[in-house]
Amino acid sequence: MSNTGESNSELFKLGQRVHSVNDRRRIGTVKYVGEVQGYSGVWVGVDWDDGNGKHDGSVNGVSYFRAWAEKSGSFVRVPNLSPGVSLLESLQLRYKSESTKEEEDEMYVLSASNKRVSVELLGKDKIQDKLSKFEELTGASLSYLGVSSPGVQCNGDTTLANLKHLDLTGNLLSDWKDVGTICEQLPALGALNLSNNLMNKDVSELPQLKNIRILVLNSTGVNWVEVEILKHSLPAIEELHLMGNNISAIKIVSTLRLCLICGLKPMSSPVVEGFESLQLLNLDDNSVADWNEILKLSKLRSLEKLYLNKNKLNHVHYPDKDTIHEPLGAYESHEKSYIPFQKLSCLLLGSNNIEDLASIDSLNLFPDLRDIRLSDNPIADPGRGGIPRFVIIARLAKIEILNGSEISRRERKESEIRYVRIVMSKLPDNPEEIKQLHPRFGELKNLHGIEDERPSIGAGGPQKMASGLLFITLKCVGASMGEKPPLTKKLPATTTVGKLKILCESFFKLKSVKPKLFLQEEGSPLPLLLDDEMASLMDLGVGNESTILVDEES
Repeated sequence: MSNTGESNSELFKLGQRVHSVNDRRRIGTVKYVGEVQGYSGVWVGVDWDDGNGKHDGSVNGVSYFRAWAEKSGSFVRVPNLSPGVSLLESLQLRYKSESTKEEEDEMYVLSASNKRVSVELLGKDKIQDKLSKFEELTGASLSYLGVSSPGVQCNGDTTLANLKHLDLTGNLLSDWKDVGTICEQLPALGALNLSNNLMNKDVSELPQLKNIRILVLNSTGVNWVEVEILKHSLPAIEELHLMGNNISAIKIVSTLRLCLICGLKPMSSPVVEGFESLQLLNLDDNSVADWNEILKLSKLRSLEKLYLNKNKLNHVHYPDKDTIHEPLGAYESHEKSYIPFQKLSCLLLGSNNIEDLASIDSLNLFPDLRDIRLSDNPIADPGRGGIPRFVIIARLAKIEILNGSEISRRERKESEIRYVRIVMSKLPDNPEEIKQLHPRFGELKNLHGIEDERPSIGAGGPQKMASGLLFITLKCVGASMGEKPPLTKKLPATTTVGKLKILCESFFKLKSVKPKLFLQEEGSPLPLLLDDEMASLMDLGVGNESTILVDEES
């Protein structure tokens, strides 16, 4: 290896983040710099983030470093690695470099005769000129450009004085001190995205970032202990995103070490303090399994949105009085009582392991909750023994948006009536049992004026809907059924699924097709399979003016 290569090896040090010269998205951490037995020259041992290496840090029986996976490590020649560029250099690269003639030649569309027609970017020069004037930039996306340091900016330099939004996803930053320097150089910066930068554990050197309102730390390796330290540098934070960090616990740090780091007085609290302006906390795609960890967030007075999709939660409950009045240490004297989650209006719980009705019913206790996501939980999947959408709507009194779909007044009314009727059809006349299993049953029964219904005897008045008739729209969707217009039929609520299948064969003249029925519900992404042939429309909670899809058995 040449002397130049040897001297270039000084660019790399242990723990440094680097990327492949040929691919800025191929990022790793330097774990070794030096010679490798049996090979000439200097090598850099890299532990690759994507796990796509050749070994675990050992070659020919000699261990040089320990990689995070069996084949995430490799040795790379110095010229094939880049230590990255400064923030200012990346801005030059992204916004002041012009497209080449070759790149512009590749911009074309195909005409009707399949000939290439070049695309002319109208106003390209004007846009390029505006972007190249850094003082006019209000937002910059520098994702995967190898940014590893702030760069030098002279005092009083107003080049980036108007930059408010900065996306640094997938770069080589790791030192919080560098993050602080970047924020100090950008006085207007309010939103910073550091996703996919592997940040180190020492958060102590981060200065006060008084203007940062939105901070994105997805897949950065931070844990809640570091968040507890970070919050003292983020007095104005409104949105904090912590996706994909394998967080399993909300660890409240009240140690002397933290007090020394942040200059605070020792305190004791069972809940997260501070974050006075935090409105949105995103903990999607982590490893929280115990709901008691989430209850530690209950005192965040400004928190309106809490994202907990793709965790490991199996139960949800609202804190009881004993939890609310738990001793609060230094805060007990002036904040003995508070309303947990007092402003929480949006709670996303998709793709967890929730499977009990008590968790659903507990959501009614959150004082301002209106938007809830429960999709991909066992309790919300009828195919796994869960309950359909209309039952969830009926059990949750204040919810306005379920699984991203707005609940209309009509859908709520019909869902609640269907729910009451299905409860009445299946449960014995035991008020205590009904109240325990269906807390809102009595309330909804009175709200919609539904009387106890039994099949009428003799020539009394008109039959009640529970034993009367339903208007049902039937739609053929089977591939071999051909195009058949939908049919609206008046059917007894006691009609079973098996009987309805026979009727569909007659209605649509299906000679050799065995029908399969699905209930299409408003707001639900997938129709509900009706596979219990002995169950009646009334048993299944099928309401008036419902739509049933007629498919074919495969």
